[in-house]
Amino acid sequence: MKPAPFDYVAPATIAEACQVLSEAGGGATVLAGGQTLMPLLNLRMSQPFIIVDINRIPDLKGITRADGGTRVGPVTRQADALADETLAAHLPVMVKALSHVGHYQTRNRGTVGGSVALGEPAAEMPATAVALGATIEVQSARGTRIVPADEFYLGPYMTVLEPDELVTAIHYPDWPSGHVMLFREVAQRPGDFALVGMVGALVADGGTISRAGIAWFGMGPTPIKARQAEAALVGQSLSGMDADAIAELAVADTAPFDDHHASAEYRRTVGKRIFARTLREALQVKEAA
Repeated sequence: MKPAPFDYVAPATIAEACQVLSEAGGGATVLAGGQTLMPLLNLRMSQPFIIVDINRIPDLKGITRADGGTRVGPVTRQADALADETLAAHLPVMVKALSHVGHYQTRNRGTVGGSVALGEPAAEMPATAVALGATIEVQSARGTRIVPADEFYLGPYMTVLEPDELVTAIHYPDWPSGHVMLFREVAQRPGDFALVGMVGALVADGGTISRAGIAWFGMGPTPIKARQAEAALVGQSLSGMDADAIAELAVADTAPFDDHHASAEYRRTVGKRIFARTLREALQVKEAA
């Protein structure tokens, strides 16, 4: 199978890209890494009139520090982000999550923004953005808006992004040095989408948790913020915590489903176990430090 005919545009600026999207009337599709788009085109599951290739726009690339946080350009390759010193210093849990995205070969082409914007429910990058409290900068010919990551996703591959809008940056707020990283996923094979996964961070001051950000992936139609568990964790002492009880609260916020890979009950059971185990192991390391 080959793609249906389409026009190809490679704008040099964000403004030019937004103008093309505006004039396309919903008939344009953005090309970043193309790891998902190219198979869809070849199978004719996606048939846009125009492909807007944003890879030549310099303002959409790179990782920088800005306004007390870290700005990631959406066209930044996953492999480049994985090796970035700024990201390693300020967002180590994101680096951990990136190491589980796809395979070495796909990370050389796949982009951070492409994964975030796609909204695959079982992918690591959307859930990481939700867990860490990221905001997504969106631009169109009509202007710019900032969307919290936990309000960005509506359903599987469905976001608040309008047809004429382009993701122009993902902004991750700082987490204090020495914060606790949380990450674990269960997949059939390395590089596969997760059957169950969790990602997040905790801040512990003087033996008490003062800040928590946790999200699930593969546990519902979108990345899901573990709000009840976050609220329960804040104020908890490291030594007196009931990890199993917190895990029950975390799973209560999920909406797992049956598919040909796993049942909803499997996802709930495994989710509780990996959550409790990951929490215990991370806090034991923190106490020992």
